[in-house]
Amino acid sequence: MRRKDREVQSLDEIFDILNRCDTVRIAFQGDKYPYVVPVSFGTELVDGKVIVYFHCAREGMKLELLKANPQVCVEGDIFIRTETTDHGITTRYESVIGFGTCRIVEDAQEIKHGLKVLTEHYGYRDYSLDRCRALEYLYVMRIVLDEITGKRNLPVAGGK
Repeated sequence: MRRKDREVQSLDEIFDILNRCDTVRIAFQGDKYPYVVPVSFGTELVDGKVIVYFHCAREGMKLELLKANPQVCVEGDIFIRTETTDHGITTRYESVIGFGTCRIVEDAQEIKHGLKVLTEHYGYRDYSLDRCRALEYLYVMRIVLDEITGKRNLPVAGGK
């Protein structure tokens, strides 16, 4: 990372940033170009590894690309604001980038667990998955991040 002064080194802090993101973008390796898609997600920290769950339709570009190559990049960010500085205009933000392997969750218990992690991320802690009729139309996906970095450029105290 070029700007070491903006690097977030603590896994707990990186995980906190990821948890505060509304959406993550997942990059897949396409035939000609990379393919990036924003997804709703949930995340958890298990044995020092960040796990990201999301859901998708049972057909489409993501699944075709994953069959060819399950290696993905995950990006999440929190835009705070832009402001002027002595050097020009800067953006205040926090961000996370991770690399890992994505797979379809096949175990029924883990499917429910993944959906619970996802629904809790959006504030639905008591949502009953028994009410979810879409389960027959979607896959729950699991990404284990092998590498993850965080970066931030926070507003300075007393700044705008």
